[in-house]
Amino acid sequence: MKRFLKTISWMTFPLLAFMVAAPGAWAQTTVATDNDTIDIRINYNGSTVDVSGNTEDDVDLVIRIDSKYINEKMMVKAKVGGLLWMNSEKVEFQNVPNLYYLKSSADVSKILDSREQEEYGIGYEALAANAAIEPPVDPGKAKTLFSEFIRYKEEGKLYSQTVGGVEMEAGGNGQSYRTTFDWPYQAPPDDYLITVYAVRDGRVVDSAETGLVVKEVGVEKALTELAQEKGGLYGIAAIIVALAAGLGVGVIFKTGGGAH
Repeated sequence: MKRFLKTISWMTFPLLAFMVAAPGAWAQTTVATDNDTIDIRINYNGSTVDVSGNTEDDVDLVIRIDSKYINEKMMVKAKVGGLLWMNSEKVEFQNVPNLYYLKSSADVSKILDSREQEEYGIGYEALAANAAIEPPVDPGKAKTLFSEFIRYKEEGKLYSQTVGGVEMEAGGNGQSYRTTFDWPYQAPPDDYLITVYAVRDGRVVDSAETGLVVKEVGVEKALTELAQEKGGLYGIAAIIVALAAGLGVGVIFKTGGGAH
């Protein structure tokens, strides 16, 4: 028994010594937000989402916010008679997120193997590789169509892929990080997922995720429910709300003017 304990102690000592010598090696990637819920109210104009946490030493970070993957239809324009641009055909992009935001501490193509990008859905090229287009088209046209789809989503403030903007600071056990996403008012109510990937030597070595809920509350929620259930009444209610909001603004300015 004594011999067994002695053997265990000799096996444990180098392990403990390693833990003391390299504390950063035991850091685990974590993620949190300043607010896991965004409420959409009257006069809502977007928000911000602060993402922070801890991770290992000597890693790059990729931070992604995305929504559920769905099928989206889009009209493709073409020149008619060589003069006018008109809708020519409808295509469906399958297995694409409605919202996709990506930030990385360095260029994704330089820090992450292409197979890893595709496996984890990191970057626009990975989105294209994992998506499908109906009706099927040749690879060249598919690339062109998907580029137009990305541009369309970026113009709508629903897609973004940027390098930088991730603050990282070394600590006693690994390093901390922080970044801020500008959240657009165009993003609809939904459950979103925030995922942080720690990358080293071209591979994802750790990850963490948390949720973000965007929901309508108050009058905004009531109007949406009314629109879904009783469209006619919704139109009347919307006009009343608009008039009330305008009257409120008028009263504010009138009061302000009298104060001077």
